[in-house]
Amino acid sequence: MSSYTKIIHLMGTKITLFIEGLNAEKLAEEAEQMLIDYEEAFSANSDHSQLALLKKEAGLHPLKIDKELYDLIKIGKEHSLNQDSYLNIAIGPLIKLWRIGFSEAHVPEDDAIKMVLDLLNPENIQLNDEHSSVLLSKKDMEIDLGAIAKGYFADQVMAFFKKNGATSAMVDMGGNVLVYGDSPQGENYWRTGIQNPFLPRGNAAAIVKIRNQSVVTSGIYERVLNQEGVHYHHIFNSRTGYPIENNIASLTIIADKSLDCDIYTTKLFGLDAASVIQKVSRIKDMGAIVITIDGQMAFTDNLKGKIDFQ
Repeated sequence: MSSYTKIIHLMGTKITLFIEGLNAEKLAEEAEQMLIDYEEAFSANSDHSQLALLKKEAGLHPLKIDKELYDLIKIGKEHSLNQDSYLNIAIGPLIKLWRIGFSEAHVPEDDAIKMVLDLLNPENIQLNDEHSSVLLSKKDMEIDLGAIAKGYFADQVMAFFKKNGATSAMVDMGGNVLVYGDSPQGENYWRTGIQNPFLPRGNAAAIVKIRNQSVVTSGIYERVLNQEGVHYHHIFNSRTGYPIENNIASLTIIADKSLDCDIYTTKLFGLDAASVIQKVSRIKDMGAIVITIDGQMAFTDNLKGKIDFQ
């Protein structure tokens, strides 16, 4: 029995893999190749990924794609169509218009924003289960899975570790944290930091104790654009074409699957803090921590006794 930690720089972030079990180093190497393959298929910023090919065929032809990518698009579309959902996988043209997080980020003209809004309807993602094919029914449509892909990748890597006998493991996809088994400190839970949205990265507002769960945080501090004294963040309202405006600085979701955490941090982000806590409280085996823009923190009842405030 051995343990191994591997750090990978991929997908624009730092990924940390920890495995305890037989052949830990070999499992880490194979997981790295899995992640490289995922990036090639799922990336919205590559001209050669299957998502890029879907964009090229938009308004023309359906395209048969890998089953894993098809399944994630199907899940993403379902949650994008939910009433009051702020997750929208058809948001690609809007993301590319603003480019927040990239050197060419800028505030688009109102007319340019209005022109792309018509391309953001997830109803226009047409799926064929029999052939695992996708048709984007309008020219210039583009799928962006950035809000949910890392959670999916984390779940797949962890399933691979478990299948191959890992007794303890962690997948940290640059903030998407998923753990299994006992922590390396010998405790039966792991301590995961919740970023303080008002301080530089690495400063925690709280530490949450988890076991066989995932923790994912979305916040208005992650990728920003400051222009003419106005602060724009990267979480958009696809109805208006502008960053979401509410009282939330960060939203953390805790659940068994990292994909569920990803989905709900985005899906609920446009609500006010009280509504988020109420909604998550009604979802089995899910918890939430909300930090508001005035520095208040709220969390669901099922996290009582599991949070250490910093």
